[in-house]
Amino acid sequence: MTPPRISASCLWASAVLATVAGFPLAAQTAPNAAATVLVVVNDASPVSRDIGEYYVLRRGIPLTNVCHIRTTREETIDRSAYFAQITKPIATCLVSRQLTEQILYMVTTLGIPLRIAGKDGVTGDLAAVDSELTMLYFDMHSKTRRLLDGYAPNPYFGKTGVKFTHTAFPFYMVARLAAYDLEGVKAIIDRALAARNLGKVVIDMKAIPGFKSDDRQGNNWLRSAALQIPKDRLIFDETGTVLYGQTNVIGYASWGSNDPNRHQRLVGFQWLPGAIATEYVSTNARTFDRPPKSWTLSDWGTPAKWWRGAPQSLTADYLEEGASAATGHVNEPYLLATPHPEYLFPAYLSGRNLAESFYLSIPALSWQNIVVGDPLMSLR
Repeated sequence: MTPPRISASCLWASAVLATVAGFPLAAQTAPNAAATVLVVVNDASPVSRDIGEYYVLRRGIPLTNVCHIRTTREETIDRSAYFAQITKPIATCLVSRQLTEQILYMVTTLGIPLRIAGKDGVTGDLAAVDSELTMLYFDMHSKTRRLLDGYAPNPYFGKTGVKFTHTAFPFYMVARLAAYDLEGVKAIIDRALAARNLGKVVIDMKAIPGFKSDDRQGNNWLRSAALQIPKDRLIFDETGTVLYGQTNVIGYASWGSNDPNRHQRLVGFQWLPGAIATEYVSTNARTFDRPPKSWTLSDWGTPAKWWRGAPQSLTADYLEEGASAATGHVNEPYLLATPHPEYLFPAYLSGRNLAESFYLSIPALSWQNIVVGDPLMSLR
């Protein structure tokens, strides 16, 4: 996979300008972690409302930090509707309640669209709703427009040991509370609250039958991650064997269905509360619609066997099995822009919360990536 072209940095959407005009952008200090989270609820979606209510109660999120929008329940939204129905009301919530600086993390919910329709490819404007929302802080403070083609570089990428602040990193970290259904989302919230720093990280490389630079690069990131994890907490496979049925798992990274030897839809792990998963798969967050039990992985040559437009593994399957959080992509991100495990696992095991750990590892914003899980989850 080749890296996408980076579009002109900064940016700004006219819909945001129209929204915030007349409101001062007040600087505030967040008093505690719960107060740094904005929960976004789609009032047109009963499941979104239920998830928002459950999370607010379980995490103690202030009611002033709940932002109600009304938009489609479909997984895809067009760009104009995204600005009018998602960006605009969220910006209004932030500014009118003087939360612009206090909020570090946004939580979207199942029932809010996943992707913004557009042109795909390295210079396209198709993007994940969540990844586009990360740029809202910058958009609200910038006097210039940004191009929507390609991705914007993540200034926080690889900044290990650096505290996240808006002064240094002008964006919001966005995480999504989603699974196949309401009970699945409640389960990941409950598991996040029970997270402990126990268990092992499973890292599963794939065999490369010949020279493929992207494959070697991805394997190198996996190997680098393995070298940073204590040996007594690591299960590492460098062969072509796919690891199934592992126990006491707190972290997992692999090629998913892009490993030619992976034929089973589910890995069959026993996941610990707080476990996270990531994989180099282009469309694993393409949908949160539950496939039939008979559905399994296939290939790009047999469309009749696909689920929701692709044959690849699904982020939601890891959550269904018992993982507490996972990343995914709504469309082709290209390998360079997938999460880098060599940053992810050292950060998470050291006590960084879920949002900071994942955004340390993701090179791109305004792109195809989503982070699923409670942003405040951390290992204690």
